Amino acid sequence: MNTDEYGQKKISNNFSRSLRLGGFLIFLLLFALLVAALLGSENLSFFDLNEQQRAILYGIRLPRVLLGASVGASLALAGASLQSLLRNPLAEPYLLGVSNGAALGTMLAFLFFGQIEWSRPVMAFIGAGLASFTVYKMAQSRAGMNVERIVLAGVIVTTFLSSIIVLLTSLLDAAKLRSFTFWLLGDLSQATINGFYLTLIASVCGTIILSSQARALNLMMIGERDAFDFGVETKKTRLIVFGTASALVGISVAASGSVGYVGLIVPHLVRLSIGSDNRFVIPFSALVGAIFVVLADTIARTAIAPRELPVGAITALVGAPLFIYLLRK
Repeated sequence: MNTDEYGQKKISNNFSRSLRLGGFLIFLLLFALLVAALLGSENLSFFDLNEQQRAILYGIRLPRVLLGASVGASLALAGASLQSLLRNPLAEPYLLGVSNGAALGTMLAFLFFGQIEWSRPVMAFIGAGLASFTVYKMAQSRAGMNVERIVLAGVIVTTFLSSIIVLLTSLLDAAKLRSFTFWLLGDLSQATINGFYLTLIASVCGTIILSSQARALNLMMIGERDAFDFGVETKKTRLIVFGTASALVGISVAASGSVGYVGLIVPHLVRLSIGSDNRFVIPFSALVGAIFVVLADTIARTAIAPRELPVGAITALVGAPLFIYLLRK
């Protein structure tokens, strides 16, 4: 077997393996959605539902479960694309301040445009976009964008935005303060069908857009100058990725609050399984992110039922030790 035949066979084997893994992840996501829809403070069965249980399943449980899947997919997509673009394994929406920018925008909408339903995702997108732009500009140097400085810039922006959020909470009364604090920790209990539709559209469009940039991201992982030499329009790619990630994070935060560690952990797990080819990393991250958040929300709803935990607390409890393990590996 000559070198060309060996290379083609290896590519074919990798593709087949990735295809099987993708099919397994789709099956696992459907199974997780089914289990999550049936489990809760009141366990349900599709085969014997009374009128009240149907109302719980179709009016409360399914919108929440489907929203969790869409949020998980969106956050994982944003994390995977930013890590590849910036060549930094710590690049993640929450660490880079994008999520806090979205949270601040949502809070301003909550305070001043509370009666307008679509004000939250719009303001969240604006906040996420401004935070992304600020971090990007702070990370630039005379030689171009410095990927080593971007995490530091993200920490600075995150801290600054967090202080503004804390100051604004003083304007809330006791009832609103408790509701907003719970939301800020990651909360899917206020899921609506409109919120699900918007987040689903965002996650599907985000997958398509970011997958279209997979080749460019693969080359930019080597280095921007090398990517430019191979014909990649690096500025256009950065604009598309930052803009898409900001939209995904903004819409997700507006719908569910700050669900941390999804965009950090999930892409690492996917890369450990299939390698660094973004043609597979991006769509597979969306699937794994959806599964992760659905399972985390199921635990949040059932661990101390009938009371609930913030889903962000569960993702942090799982994500932090797992990230430490990955760092040691």
